Amino acid sequence: MTQFDPSYGYTLSSLLAVEAPSDPDGFSVFWQSCFEKTETLAPLPEIEPTGRTIGDFDLYNLVFQSTENVTIQGWVYIPRSQPINRILIVGHGYGGCDEPNYDVPLLDCAYLFLCYRGISRSRLKGVPEDPKYHVLYNIHDRDNYIIRGCVEDTWMAVSAAQVLFPSAGEHIGFMGISFSGGIGALALAWDKRIKKAHLQVPTFGHQPLRLSLPSYGSANAVQHFSKRHPEVLQTLGYYDAATAAAYIKVPIHIAAALADPVVAPPGQFSIYNNVTSDKQLFILEKGHSDYDNADREQKALLAELTVFFSTM
Repeated sequence: MTQFDPSYGYTLSSLLAVEAPSDPDGFSVFWQSCFEKTETLAPLPEIEPTGRTIGDFDLYNLVFQSTENVTIQGWVYIPRSQPINRILIVGHGYGGCDEPNYDVPLLDCAYLFLCYRGISRSRLKGVPEDPKYHVLYNIHDRDNYIIRGCVEDTWMAVSAAQVLFPSAGEHIGFMGISFSGGIGALALAWDKRIKKAHLQVPTFGHQPLRLSLPSYGSANAVQHFSKRHPEVLQTLGYYDAATAAAYIKVPIHIAAALADPVVAPPGQFSIYNNVTSDKQLFILEKGHSDYDNADREQKALLAELTVFFSTM
């Protein structure tokens, strides 16, 4: 495996200066129309007890309907001894999700963990689950690219949460990491029901840089594919999380890494830099890597998120 500098020669100062690409024609119209389509659909959520408890929560299986008649599955945490005052939608990285995350910031909160279409519990016939192929599925077609469907899965998860927990339906937040961090940025820009969000080492930021910097992640597959099919660059312009970030209107907390061999830091910081709403930055030493300070950083990050989401 070829080695490279996962900081790409960027310093914190230069990372904070990375600007986002300009909007392609019809960017906001495209995404607004996608969101409006989901507003006409019923998520029909169902939850079933697993008989398991995770810390202070009961664990339930989740199923709901998304766009294109896709069935999305996942899990729900329901607090055992606290009222449900808020809801957090939680996404996963491109490695999928076999179990919900045990580290959550609040106890008076219901957590909805979704598996995005084609991945883990939401596998689809004909859609490859492997990230290097999933990220290429229908990439030649802006209107039917798999990532569009994943963004819509996020919006439908919000709709499902409002049906399941109507008393907390005005207090919904989002947490996404890596793959779902990028998906989250694209979703947040158009869904006013999401009041706050946290994105950790988010991908899909600054597609031109994503295609030019070496990577061990899904970006590597897109780089190789785009060399043979340069027309996909037109599609990717509509799926740039940094471009979408300018449309985010709610408070956002982003944890971005100074070095990351899977999601290049300039892409992560381009998302943060282009957010114009209230924002907070948590700097990680590394992303997608094991390192001595990782546990300490994650504990500090969780403490910040507890404060951040407590006012949602």
